[in-house]
Amino acid sequence: MAVQNRAVYVVGVGMTPFTKPGASQAYNIMGMRAAKLALDDAGVPYDQVQQAYAGYVYGDSTAGQVVMYGVGLTGIPVFNVNNNCATGSSALFLARQAVEGGMVECAMAVGFEQMVPGALKGAYDDRPSPMARFTEAMTAHQGYEPAAPRAAQFFGGAGMDYMQQYGIRADTFGRISVKARQHAARNPMAVFRQTLTLEEVMASPVVFGLLTRYQCCPPTCGAAAAIVCSADFAKKHKLDMRVVIAAQAMTSDKLTSFESNDMRRVVGYDMTAAAATQVYHAAGVGPEDLDVVELHDCFTTNELITYEGLGLTPEGTAEKFILDGDNTYGGRIVTNPSGGLLSKGHPLGATGLAQCAELVWQLRGQAGERQVEGARLALQHNLGLGGACVVTLYQKT
Repeated sequence: MAVQNRAVYVVGVGMTPFTKPGASQAYNIMGMRAAKLALDDAGVPYDQVQQAYAGYVYGDSTAGQVVMYGVGLTGIPVFNVNNNCATGSSALFLARQAVEGGMVECAMAVGFEQMVPGALKGAYDDRPSPMARFTEAMTAHQGYEPAAPRAAQFFGGAGMDYMQQYGIRADTFGRISVKARQHAARNPMAVFRQTLTLEEVMASPVVFGLLTRYQCCPPTCGAAAAIVCSADFAKKHKLDMRVVIAAQAMTSDKLTSFESNDMRRVVGYDMTAAAATQVYHAAGVGPEDLDVVELHDCFTTNELITYEGLGLTPEGTAEKFILDGDNTYGGRIVTNPSGGLLSKGHPLGATGLAQCAELVWQLRGQAGERQVEGARLALQHNLGLGGACVVTLYQKT
């Protein structure tokens, strides 16, 4: 983790409503809209932004320029970022790092994705896959089913390993989907706002292992953006300084991801724990101090193991954490008030910045019906297999 230098403030955020594939505008329009919304929210003209970091997974090179050229032609550097599902927060990490290190005073991170229906898959079959080592580790541990979506096999296997170790019920994972839909019902930006019962979640078609369809995030289209700046810039332009990035860390895989014979580690548990530990240490806080969390619930199984990876509850206690309602309103830590990836949606390049937007709104008291009362510390967790994990702590000043 880099040494923290200047304070970095999130002074503007914006996002488009998430939609199913085929129902969205083109990626360049969505990205442009999100960028303009963030600029308007900040009250900053685009010619004051000195660098832009554009995140997307499925798109041609320099798609970021196409998006930013729709906002304006100011000649600034535009960096294109692709880190699988952690793309949006990776763009934010780079923008924050540029401001914190004194390279620029104001930067933008924007993420967007125009997805197609169906399970995620690679774009090329004529060259080595970045996921080959992960697939080999999974296959050696639990086998491989060509007919099942690969991501569901990764995360479904992680859930089965957890269930085998701790003896929890399969429908404990389903309760996470019920909670996600209840939260999304309060979010006009979410793609799935209809509530579900536990019976409906568990009776939906099986995708892989213990995962049913309603326990898997949907392919989604959308965009989100954030403006970050230094304290001097914010004061000079009289910007909203209510939200500061208190700490941020980014990690990648270690040998344990491939040699532990544990699918939880294959899908990033150790990356999550390492990034969270760095953030807590840098900020001088612990998970017990958090008020609200947006975490990477691409599957219900990943939300459950991430509770423990982030230290929200001790290892082996996630089922009690869920059954006691400590993951929702009235409990200890409200997780994914937006509805999360499961219900808000998961446009890969936009997800990390949509999480940022949600937490900024929570800390400002602008989250409407899903507002977490008195929120002062908010944690974001964004994970991408391949691999990358970004954990960000936001603080209300």
